[in-house]
Amino acid sequence: MTLITLVRHGQTDWNLARRIQGSTDIPLNETGRADALTAAAALAGVTHHAIYSSPLLRASETAEIISAELGLGAPVVVPDVREREFGEGEGMLVSEYMEAYGGWRAAVPGAETLEDVAERSLRALDAVARDSRRRSTPLAESVVVVAHGGVIRALIDHVSGGTLPRSGDQIANGSAHRFEISQGTLRLLDQFVLV
Repeated sequence: MTLITLVRHGQTDWNLARRIQGSTDIPLNETGRADALTAAAALAGVTHHAIYSSPLLRASETAEIISAELGLGAPVVVPDVREREFGEGEGMLVSEYMEAYGGWRAAVPGAETLEDVAERSLRALDAVARDSRRRSTPLAESVVVVAHGGVIRALIDHVSGGTLPRSGDQIANGSAHRFEISQGTLRLLDQFVLV
């Protein structure tokens, strides 16, 4: 068993504008850097053994800040926890996206489905858990993975059988979602907002 705390990266200017980033590589803004420091302070109450990150700048910068505060060493890049590909919807304001496509589950040309994102993210988290077990067996580790709202949404949707997050629920910048992964099974333990 491995405990995985998924943290959404800190705020970017596109988050502030409610613009869909997808794979567009937008850096943190000053609020986002503060989000990362606040997340690190909240995570400091629990022992963590390693930190992993999406390769996108907003996530890797958040992970570096958290790592420096918690003394975890360099974040390990995990390509498959990158943000959902939004295809033609990428760069649109959320309101424009909703008007054009009707919701997060809509078929958008060139976009990944939530199910696609959950599948690749689950494979990535399985690899993180295997890496953790190699380091720690027989003890269980707790690791932090800095990812994106679309990834976290897809995983929560998957593990809850589509009942969470509820319509209108946002995955806030700096929020944390604690999971347990064991033998390929992911279970949501807790969700909390750190900022």
